[in-house]
Amino acid sequence: MRNYRKRSAVYAALNTSVVLIFLAAHLDGALAQPVFGSTYSTTAAANCWSANGSKDADEHASRICRGKAGLVVSVTVDDLRQALSVGRNRTEAAQQPAAQAWFGPFSSASTRVEWRMAGSEPFATIQRWQIADQSDPDPAGRPQDKPLLIVTRLPPGQVCHVAYIDAAANPDANELARQAADEIARDFDCGKDQVKIVGNRGRAVELATQH
Repeated sequence: MRNYRKRSAVYAALNTSVVLIFLAAHLDGALAQPVFGSTYSTTAAANCWSANGSKDADEHASRICRGKAGLVVSVTVDDLRQALSVGRNRTEAAQQPAAQAWFGPFSSASTRVEWRMAGSEPFATIQRWQIADQSDPDPAGRPQDKPLLIVTRLPPGQVCHVAYIDAAANPDANELARQAADEIARDFDCGKDQVKIVGNRGRAVELATQH
């Protein structure tokens, strides 16, 4: 009887140790995973200064806007088209591939910028764009806009478009954009990788990728 009790105590101790090791391993793995979240900024004129450095920014003209974690958003406007980039300053932002990512059709970005964060560090932005469709005029003859979400990777490394999500073709476009940012942006190679089309393709994606 005594030996039985001793063996039972040993088995119980071993089982407890195994459970504790298992829990510790899973806890370490959970702690190692980055916590993703979103924060927001704006490229509205009140949060920006003009490209020449003055404070009288115009929402219809090129400007530099406050971002997150010491980054700025550069908005370049030319011939009813916009290009947006990010950097520590205007010069750095202008040197990124995103600064040259012009669309063929007229285009503009929403002033609301979603920053995807891993802890306190931003690694991607998500922004809603409007791409003008000349083949679909409204009753007044103006081209109707097609909505597109663009995911852009951030430093360290180059700043460039990572993914396009057609907002009209995908009811869950915002979630798809966040998933693309979380899973693709940090390992995306701006010099080699092609922009990913995420979710259903629609007219906005067609317009954005036409040459």
